[in-house]
Amino acid sequence: MTEAILLVGGKGTRLRPLTVNTPKPMVRAAGVPFLTHQLARAKAAGVEHIVLATSYLAEVFEPYFGDGSALGLHLEYVTEEEPLGTGGAIRNVASRLHSGADEPVLIFNGDILTGLDIGALVRTHETTGADVSLHLTQVTDPRAYGLVPTDDTGRVLAFLEKPQTPEEIVTDQINAGAYVFRRSVIDTIPAGRPVSVERETFPELLATGAHLQGMVDSTYWLDLGTPAAFVRGSADLVLGRAPSPAVPGRCGDRLVLPTAQVAPDAKLTGGTVVGEGAFVAEGARVFGSTILPGAVIEPGAVITDSLIGTRARVGTRSVLADTVIGDGAVIGADNELRSGARIWCDAHIPPASLRFSPDT
Repeated sequence: MTEAILLVGGKGTRLRPLTVNTPKPMVRAAGVPFLTHQLARAKAAGVEHIVLATSYLAEVFEPYFGDGSALGLHLEYVTEEEPLGTGGAIRNVASRLHSGADEPVLIFNGDILTGLDIGALVRTHETTGADVSLHLTQVTDPRAYGLVPTDDTGRVLAFLEKPQTPEEIVTDQINAGAYVFRRSVIDTIPAGRPVSVERETFPELLATGAHLQGMVDSTYWLDLGTPAAFVRGSADLVLGRAPSPAVPGRCGDRLVLPTAQVAPDAKLTGGTVVGEGAFVAEGARVFGSTILPGAVIEPGAVITDSLIGTRARVGTRSVLADTVIGDGAVIGADNELRSGARIWCDAHIPPASLRFSPDT
């Protein structure tokens, strides 16, 4: 296996306001666009050629990554004029693939942080002679996911979308969003219309007797679809809990990028990232959070499990927990934001305007 398709066309609506100006795969995690981590892991697994299936804010990707040579890859970009779904996006880029009909093609989603052993998935695909092989992971509560029961050999038996009753939960195995396709199978996906691999392609392949193989790998897996998950994933990369060869520095309690400034008595812990040109003032405390480039954290601010957007400002003594601040927003002094609060891009919160707990 030497080539892959990376699905990066989603709008990332659950991540807004992070994705108002930036497509989800380009939001920075552990100091670099999240897509960088995925490309680096694919390269480490032997992939040489990757086609990016883009749609939302498609113009952002190529100026940043170019032809991929800086990463040791050959990158191509295909833009959907209208969203085509996962299957439609795969079919839409098929003409850019060079693999032979029986050769494997890796396909993965642009919003999954995983420790998947890519080589093991490819070997499983080849040794079982599968038409499609799927990465499966085990979760405690599978109701929000598509279940994928398998037999004793790992062969997929069915695809069950988001079960709600106990009787419907027949397995804790879910579709983890990475696949290996036999090249010829990609050409059977209908062209020119939206197609979901989860709801249409895979069930139809099963119905026609195709061999779909599952491989369970639960080493690390996180869907970065929500702000809380994205912040956690970035921290896990910095702490070394999630593997990536693209973290720009040594794993540890914090990651401060070049040109960032941090006051000597500021405290950064829990996998916190401070991006290029950002400033953290004296007495500030930041735990498990991401400070994007150019943001300013004023004296005495306390920030926990939050993401501060590009060029945003958090005022003196303000307290933020589980909060997202959009690009260019200003939080005045002495505010308190908690419990999933989202402040839109360029918004201004005056000093001492919001509290989530009573005065003491």
